[in-house]
Amino acid sequence: MPEPILIAHRGASGARPEHTLAAYELAARLGADYLEPDLVATADGHLVARHENEISTTTDIADHPEFADRATSKVIDGHTVTGWFTEDLTLAELRTLRCRERLPDLRPGNTAYDGQFTVPTLEEILDLRARLSAELGRDLGVYPETKHPTHFRDIGLPLDEPLVAVLERAGLNEDGAPVFLQSFELGNLIHLRRDLGARAPLVFLAEAAGAPYDFVAAQDPRTFADLLTPAGLAELARWVDGIGPHKDLVIAPGADGTLGEPTSLVTDAHEARLVVHPWTFRRENAFLPTDLRGAGGDPGAAGDVVAEIRAHLAAGVDGFFTDHTDLGVQARAQAQPGSG
Repeated sequence: MPEPILIAHRGASGARPEHTLAAYELAARLGADYLEPDLVATADGHLVARHENEISTTTDIADHPEFADRATSKVIDGHTVTGWFTEDLTLAELRTLRCRERLPDLRPGNTAYDGQFTVPTLEEILDLRARLSAELGRDLGVYPETKHPTHFRDIGLPLDEPLVAVLERAGLNEDGAPVFLQSFELGNLIHLRRDLGARAPLVFLAEAAGAPYDFVAAQDPRTFADLLTPAGLAELARWVDGIGPHKDLVIAPGADGTLGEPTSLVTDAHEARLVVHPWTFRRENAFLPTDLRGAGGDPGAAGDVVAEIRAHLAAGVDGFFTDHTDLGVQARAQAQPGSG
């Protein structure tokens, strides 16, 4: 059995503001196998790494009076969102902004880096990957997610075509290249494989509730839960190579919020020949089962995420997303046979 892969969720985002080159570089140096950028588009069609296309909480755009008139409200995946959006700025305009910590109340230490970093492009992340692969002597991978692909295609800024083009130019649209492509929408994954010639393995992401937005838009009644039944997984396996489920779908929480027992999802997915990469493992109490939280109940205090990751590894997952690369490395090492 191959060792489960460690995916640095938005970089080492527990230690640096997420989706910055500094966060990705730190993750690589701490031992991540894959760097995970969420991709959105600028007004002139460049792919950049942001958790969301609305950037008021991850940049200092509110401090730029020249962009005050760009603030607006939009309906994104059925929800009204107010703020500033990447698709309303050119790359040159976006470059004038500086990144900020998205969760300052939970990660006050990361705010020390506010204002230091620009929003990176996908090309810059791939250049960093190549440089660090050479320096560290290992083939570092990338695991891009297309964010809100239906929204971006509807406004004339599709994500899929430029993604494949950038990978092609970097020599990464090849069989065996260290790349996974992921999305919460099935339609754009099918488009990437069937129509655009994407060679990377595809991973369908699943929330613990709700439905893929492309299904909602098409009035397809199926939900994430429907797609994760044995029959649904068999259908997914026609198009994708893996699933990225919310961690609660792998180990269901107990009624009191404690770490529960594994579900059948990993076994069912493996029966369908799909790999399983759950998300997202974070050390802060706010994100942990109640029995793994640190003393005192402070939402930002550190709990035992290593134990949580180890439980999921014992359930048979093939990889995992974490904000804390160093703790993920520790958990994986402890989970190996003979590690004690």
